[in-house]
Amino acid sequence: MKDINILSIETSCDETSIAIVKNGVEVVALTILTQMDTHANFGGVVPEIASRMHAENITMVLEETLNKAKMTVEDCDAIAVTYSPGLLGSLLVGIEFAKVLAYVYNKPLIKVNHLIGHIYANKIGDNLKFPCLALVISGGHTELIKMTGDYEFEKLGETQDDAIGEAFDKVARVIGLKYPGGPNIERLASEGKDTYKLPIPVNDNTYNFSYSGLKSSVINLVNNERQRGNEIRKEDLACSFQTTAVDELKRKLELALKNTNIKNVIIAGGVSANKYLRSELATICQKYNATLDLPEFIYCTDNAAMIGAAAYPLFIKGEFADLDLNAESNSQIC
Repeated sequence: MKDINILSIETSCDETSIAIVKNGVEVVALTILTQMDTHANFGGVVPEIASRMHAENITMVLEETLNKAKMTVEDCDAIAVTYSPGLLGSLLVGIEFAKVLAYVYNKPLIKVNHLIGHIYANKIGDNLKFPCLALVISGGHTELIKMTGDYEFEKLGETQDDAIGEAFDKVARVIGLKYPGGPNIERLASEGKDTYKLPIPVNDNTYNFSYSGLKSSVINLVNNERQRGNEIRKEDLACSFQTTAVDELKRKLELALKNTNIKNVIIAGGVSANKYLRSELATICQKYNATLDLPEFIYCTDNAAMIGAAAYPLFIKGEFADLDLNAESNSQIC
């Protein structure tokens, strides 16, 4: 059977990334150009700046990727692109670029949901094992998904308010840590102890999550202590917050493992790079004799390789997009 090489494009937020992925599992070449240092000056991603930088850099990123692969666009079998969810202006840069390539080189165009891309990051280097539970944890999403096959999704639960990644970033900001907040909270937490008493979110028998109350409690705690003239033990507060936030994921995953008897678990999204989280979820999976598949760290955050991996099943099914494809700022997995 002929190898299928998909040129994939990811511009949903502040990384300009292009990859070539063979047969949905092998990364031939990957380039990620991050804007992190630029947006750190503003304490977070500025959408107008992000889209402008994508437009300035995307041609250069394509050239670098092709050079790494020693390939041309003609050598690729399809063009895949993230169309949703994400920042509208950023998405449009990638989509328009992909549409031009598809038209000029007469290649089929494949649209990929960014969140599904994160799930399929676990396919790189190996195939997904079904049925499985997919825990999607990122700056904008916290969802527990059941998968019975390729692109066969059933949502078991989701956040009722804030996503876990958003909570990490907001807590980091309130205790004075720089953007991006998640990695800085993790680093600081490793130096502290779980000494602050924080509320337990959604302690029930549903698969839903909530992080708004936890985030607000940390903000209120910090403000109250400062008003009293008390010093915040940042390391301990970071540890208490991270422990409570991850415990929420552990409880819901354990409930799903118990109720479904599924033995395969995958973690997806930027927060999956958190080493403490990885260790805690591995313990839960071990308790239920379930395998835990984790993406390599380079594939945890936004990258085009995961888009190429997610595009492959669509290519096999012949599910192609038209050239009038447009961006959607918000869409769901299912």
